Amino acid sequence: MEIFVFPELLYSLVLANIMSPRIWEWKNDPWFAKLDSMKPYKKIQRLKQFIIDNYEFNLDLDTWGLTTKESEIERFKPFMDEKLISQSNALFGYEGDRHYFSLDIRKHFGLDKYTSNVIPFWKTETLEAMDAFRYKDNYRVGAGECVSLSTLYAAALFIICDIPLEDIFLIATPLHSQNFINVNDGVLTNNRRLVTKNMWFNGTDLTARAQRALRNEQVTIVANNTGFIHTVYPEATIDPESFELFRKQLDAFTTTEITFEMIANFLRDRSEFQKCFQIKYLRHGKEQYLPIERAYSYEHGSPYKVSDNATRDKLLDQIDEYDFYTEPIENRIQLNKLSDYLKNNPISHFDEVSMRELAGKIDCTGDMQRKMSVIEALVDFVHLEPELPDVEGKTFTGPGPIAIKPGATRDEIRAYLTELRETHTIADLAFYASRDLAATNWGPFLKAGMERNPVVIEATKNLSDDELIQALENLENESIYDGTRVAQPDEVWNFQRGDGLEKAFALSNAWKARHPEASIQLEAAGKTVVLSLGSRSVEFTSTKELTQSITI
Repeated sequence: MEIFVFPELLYSLVLANIMSPRIWEWKNDPWFAKLDSMKPYKKIQRLKQFIIDNYEFNLDLDTWGLTTKESEIERFKPFMDEKLISQSNALFGYEGDRHYFSLDIRKHFGLDKYTSNVIPFWKTETLEAMDAFRYKDNYRVGAGECVSLSTLYAAALFIICDIPLEDIFLIATPLHSQNFINVNDGVLTNNRRLVTKNMWFNGTDLTARAQRALRNEQVTIVANNTGFIHTVYPEATIDPESFELFRKQLDAFTTTEITFEMIANFLRDRSEFQKCFQIKYLRHGKEQYLPIERAYSYEHGSPYKVSDNATRDKLLDQIDEYDFYTEPIENRIQLNKLSDYLKNNPISHFDEVSMRELAGKIDCTGDMQRKMSVIEALVDFVHLEPELPDVEGKTFTGPGPIAIKPGATRDEIRAYLTELRETHTIADLAFYASRDLAATNWGPFLKAGMERNPVVIEATKNLSDDELIQALENLENESIYDGTRVAQPDEVWNFQRGDGLEKAFALSNAWKARHPEASIQLEAAGKTVVLSLGSRSVEFTSTKELTQSITI
């Protein structure tokens, strides 16, 4: 939720993942052994399969706990009012996506079992937290929600595939987060999967789901290494030329000419229009006519497609002869005639004269009792103009790009970002996003730990104080983070492991919830962490070797 109010946080997580040693270890995986000899798109395909094999999409409401609209609106009140928040985030009242809200968004996301004001935290995971899902019951591999997967993809595209950061654009809508990669005709990430331009127009259910966010939602944030633009804020930090390039490339990606293949793909997507069409087939020298919906029903499980001139006859040959008519079917348009008409005459949706001619050939709304004509729906299929943040009235100003290039080492990148911290907010926030307590002020980490981690509190509420202490002491003494990076309390409990310092934070969180008036003193002295809970004292062993004295 913070990302929609503080958009700098989106790219800071990309940089945190780029600094993570975990992602650099991927380069040694045999799966990427011959990557240097591959072209960019082939590299991206290899990365996609690696991510599919190693991560699941996770939208479990109980993973990071629940909060309420009222508490979140109150928390954000100093920074953005409720009306503006509701424009950028679905959980605060946004209703721009007709698809989701026709289903009832609370039921769709499983929130209907809670009271009407309850919303999930859905905290964005670092790469380490995504990997740690392997430790949770009923998880086979790592996992993450859409923002986690998009920021993981962005980091991996740069490190593993050598895609320049300026060619990777993060797109956040109120209900989704994905990336646009400026390679070939463009590639869109969608959770774990990829969508090419050809796939965007294939009319399948999988593609329809991938289109859902850009087709129905206002894009709240677009970001890359030059900065960001946000639909609400008047100031933008992204380089305006970079944003204009993105806008043009995305427009080209979501627009195509009207060909026979596109009409056939359109009918696959918009099945309600299929009853307007038939297809002619020559069997044993005799003309036969098939309702087009029968042909599409045979596509399931078949490598042959109605839209493919090379395989269409093979598909029709598989269909039982009794499904065909011996005479043209009344009030149905012959798809073959459209094929002949469009064979050497593709039409652009903005060519008014050609569109009128085409409309005369395929408009059959009188038979369908629908407000939207076939031609209007077809135009909508071949041309989508995503609702991007409007540059009108924006002031473009920023600290400049994050100028790291493919081929730089992890140490070089970390050193560069360290130097940039004083003048570049996103570079500075990258160290906070990576949870490095040796390189950051501990205040924000502790505030999040005490106020934004309900899972450990809820899970241990029925334990006595002694049982609570014992439960945390008995967790696996292992951090999911390397070096001086530290897990939040809910990560410790979810993955049932933690360094001594992390266990002390988790115990502090649960203890403070039970005893709000209690004073808690934490003394970290290298390998020893002592937590004073009033008259009680608990000692933990730590490998983080951090030194700090804190009163909570």
